[in-house]
Amino acid sequence: MKANRASGTAIVLIVIGALMLTGMFAPLLGRLLGLLFPIIMIALGYYGIKRGRVVIGTIILAIGILSLLAKLSWIIGPILGIALVIFGISLLKGKRGSYRS
Repeated sequence: MKANRASGTAIVLIVIGALMLTGMFAPLLGRLLGLLFPIIMIALGYYGIKRGRVVIGTIILAIGILSLLAKLSWIIGPILGIALVIFGISLLKGKRGSYRS
């Protein structure tokens, strides 16, 4: 049996999938793979749009973006809170400065 690049990739994907299903990855590596899948979906959606498959590309891109946002929600919430506090402080400073001029 002659091995080529496609069969090698297929074997790697099968092994990674089997390890993911059995839960043998460390928690950190599992989280990284959890982030990798939405990023791959975003890339495939973008590639699909560039190749002219706009409908399926947009669907895959949207699913990837929503999945990535869900995975990163633990950091997006605090960042949004910090941004709102900074924006509110800048608005207060702007009002106070406009009365003096």
